[in-house]
Amino acid sequence: MVNPDTIRTIVGIIGNVISFGLFASPIPTFIQIVKKKTVGEFKPDPYLATVLNCMMWVLYGLPFVRPDSLLVITINGGGLVIELIYVTIFFVYADSLKRKKIVLWLLFEVIFMAIVAAITMLLFHGTKNRSLFVGLLCVVFNIIMYASPLTVMRQVIRTKSVKYMPFTLSLANFANGIVWSIYALIKFDPYILIPNGLGTLSGAVQLILYATYYKSTPKGEEDKKPHEVQLSGM
Repeated sequence: MVNPDTIRTIVGIIGNVISFGLFASPIPTFIQIVKKKTVGEFKPDPYLATVLNCMMWVLYGLPFVRPDSLLVITINGGGLVIELIYVTIFFVYADSLKRKKIVLWLLFEVIFMAIVAAITMLLFHGTKNRSLFVGLLCVVFNIIMYASPLTVMRQVIRTKSVKYMPFTLSLANFANGIVWSIYALIKFDPYILIPNGLGTLSGAVQLILYATYYKSTPKGEEDKKPHEVQLSGM
């Protein structure tokens, strides 16, 4: 019989691949920004939020917080690097007001993470207590990030058009949620299971909406708009 740890590792690797695809999904948007040498109406908010989310999950995956979570560190560490590249490009081509916002937010995030890390190490002893504290924070941040797809889904229902909800991204979000939920169930981890269970539900609803409103979307408009907001890999 195959060792559960081996199965968990394989599932985690698959999750890393799918999550990397999600992190890479805004690349067309940034190619457009570089070509035009302006950020236009795009906002840095989703990328700044994902930077903080990735930092939280990297902290969660560290051995002294949640042992045996190397694959959580690899995907969120990689995601953190990718998001920082996005933020850097955004900073280069943004106006002074948006640049100030980016600097202030990054400063806030670094200070916040330093405080969370200090509290984790100084006030909580043992991996069980540390993973509880950091895990709950990760769940809260992930749930907040699901507000973005909800906004898009509401727009789809209102306009009866899937123009602003790319099918491939909805499918990837659904698959990502399923894979990481399975990963969390093999060696039970409620802090990974809860946000990814919600991600699976969100992805399923998006696919149902796509099937419902695809025919009512004017031809040539589906998946037309570059995708600006993506969820973290966890």
